[in-house]
Amino acid sequence: MLQDSPLISVITPSYNSSKFISNTIESVMNQTYTNWEMIIVDDCSTDHTRELLTAYAQKDERIHVIFLKQNSGAGAARNKALEAATGRFITFLDSDDLWVPEKLETQLQFMLDRNIAFSFTEYELMNEEGERLNKTIHVPEKIDYHGLLKNTIIGCLTVMIDREKTGDFRMMNIKSRQDFVLWLAILKKGFTAYGLQKTLSIYRIVKGSISSNKLNTAKKNWYVFRKIEKLSFPYALWCFIHYAFYAVKKRI
Repeated sequence: MLQDSPLISVITPSYNSSKFISNTIESVMNQTYTNWEMIIVDDCSTDHTRELLTAYAQKDERIHVIFLKQNSGAGAARNKALEAATGRFITFLDSDDLWVPEKLETQLQFMLDRNIAFSFTEYELMNEEGERLNKTIHVPEKIDYHGLLKNTIIGCLTVMIDREKTGDFRMMNIKSRQDFVLWLAILKKGFTAYGLQKTLSIYRIVKGSISSNKLNTAKKNWYVFRKIEKLSFPYALWCFIHYAFYAVKKRI
């Protein structure tokens, strides 16, 4: 355990996640760093997710579950969790992804040693059945606002943010790309995101998920460029061309 052991909040939205959520929670419970709280916000699941979450909350007092009264989307669920979070450091883990046991300890040490506000790491891909695909998404040593516009390289499951440095934050309540918009908002304040070049997370590719539809993601990115970031058409097009190049390169 690190000498300086600040509380880390793990933000997890959940919706009909009974197939994967147990593995996700256990990957947090198995962390070598133990001073964490996991806040899971269930968005009106209709399967057995509620029962599973209740059982885990009873098993480990660090796990806190919030049940929304109406289906509101992942952005709203994450914001509800952020409102409840008490940790100095904020991390994100979706209900079908996994962390390796050293994730929190390694990343926290990385941030404390360098006195930085925002970090992200490399991650590996697996299929829906949990089989590793021998594909790692590599990251640069650092990226700023304009760099991220051209290369959406930051995986939500890999992020750690020091709220003491950035101030409090929330995600925009849009259907998808809430995480990308939040990273841009933080970097636009002048912060730099630093890449830890170690594979500490495992991203599950689930068929039919919002993030698995690459054409839809491209359309949403264009929307972010033009409507949210209000980039000029030429600059938005320039960023989009770079984004498309890196998106293809990332998956090869």
